[in-house]
Amino acid sequence: MKAQPASQIEPRNGEPRPGTSQVTERIAKASPRLQARMAGVIDWITTTAGFAAIVSGNLVVYGDAAATAHNILAHELLFRLAVAGDVIATLYIAYTLLLYNLFRPVNRSLSLLAAFFSLVGSGVGTLNTAFELAPLIVLGSTRSLGAFNVEQLQALALMFLKMHAQVYNIGLVLFGIYNLLIGYLIFRSTFMPRVLGMLYALAGLGYATYLFPPLANALYPINLAPAALAEPALMLWLLIVGVNVKRWNERASRARS
Repeated sequence: MKAQPASQIEPRNGEPRPGTSQVTERIAKASPRLQARMAGVIDWITTTAGFAAIVSGNLVVYGDAAATAHNILAHELLFRLAVAGDVIATLYIAYTLLLYNLFRPVNRSLSLLAAFFSLVGSGVGTLNTAFELAPLIVLGSTRSLGAFNVEQLQALALMFLKMHAQVYNIGLVLFGIYNLLIGYLIFRSTFMPRVLGMLYALAGLGYATYLFPPLANALYPINLAPAALAEPALMLWLLIVGVNVKRWNERASRARS
């Protein structure tokens, strides 16, 4: 049977067809505990970005184009999986929207501002995967790029990876601001532990050091230690506990009044 166009399919029982706005509204009306656990699941999935950073750190030698090219070609599948991990991490957009809705009763303006920085950071990260993928194209296109010798192709591949690292630092700064704002909202929320808010804010300060990379490199790994503790802690709290629904409802009621 030939499928009917979507515009010709009639809803059952006279009910309107669910659109994007209706789906968003249903998510907003979902239990805050369910939203928190959904956020925890998505946060766990987006740890693929951490896997990508580890792979890149082990394969890329920023002072040696030849060694970097050898490492990438010798572990091409692993490098491609790292790129895929960064793509999967764009699900952080959904995490951002869930946290925006959870913390909107605490302070709508700050929650919206936090979401803005996170969404911009996610967009930057998505575009940055092009610089991460470019070395595979360059190193695997010796025939189409015949005007360049091997050393030049290796140098070009390393240049793309250096650009990726620079843009990655910009993303870290944006997420640092996001973590600072979310940490403050957690601290003021009353429906989540204040210690999580403090840790998340410290993680944000650590990421913000990448506004000046020499400072971040001098402080590494101390500047990332709070994030290594805060982010898994928040993820587990969202997954296992969620939020105190009674206190969340109290905040939501006060925000509506």
